[in-house]
Amino acid sequence: MNLAIFDLDNTLLSGDSDYLWGHFLIEQGLVERDWYERENERFYQEYRAGTLDIQEFLRFSLRPLADNELDRLLALRQQFVREKILPIITPASRILLRTHRDAGHDLLIITATNHFITEPIAAELGVDDLIATDPEFKHGRFTGAVAGTPSFRDGKVRRLQQWLNQRQKNLAQSWFYSDSHNDLPLLELVTYPVAVDADDTLTQHAEMKGWPLLSLRGSTPLPRIPEFVR
Repeated sequence: MNLAIFDLDNTLLSGDSDYLWGHFLIEQGLVERDWYERENERFYQEYRAGTLDIQEFLRFSLRPLADNELDRLLALRQQFVREKILPIITPASRILLRTHRDAGHDLLIITATNHFITEPIAAELGVDDLIATDPEFKHGRFTGAVAGTPSFRDGKVRRLQQWLNQRQKNLAQSWFYSDSHNDLPLLELVTYPVAVDADDTLTQHAEMKGWPLLSLRGSTPLPRIPEFVR
């Protein structure tokens, strides 16, 4: 199986959809501004530092889903994607996806951000397969809890292995593109790890390992993509 796996936030997107969703909720007046803005920033910095308590963060980030009716959430999500996400999908990201698709590779997005936010983003990018953190949904509304294993750090590996087992596939010929040292457990497993607009820790690790370093920012053509996908 030729499988091209992509992180989403700060990889295919030139920004973080979870963080931006928090700011969008503030703009819409759906959360208390000062407290939510402060906590949203704290969690984002902890993620970048590698100290994030994922369960604490999810209790915070999934609460607005539980506090609002589904119809209202769907309308908000449509507006969010249009206003906040489309502007941060770079041309290079679309080229990279198309390059793998044209090579006949299966495409998969794997992200710690919850499925409600990321489902329409994956659809916009033309990627049918998505592994994301699943918010619990019962009796027609979100509960604010998590269903199953969050796809974060080692959880991404576990969720991916479940996905592969269900399809009787493996990572024999696989790529993974990510910006974050939080994804090192999965980067170490694939055939071709690629650091994309990487943080300092991942950049140092990639240089030590001899992994390719790639930028998807800006409008310049992608360098050396053919050698990644052969």
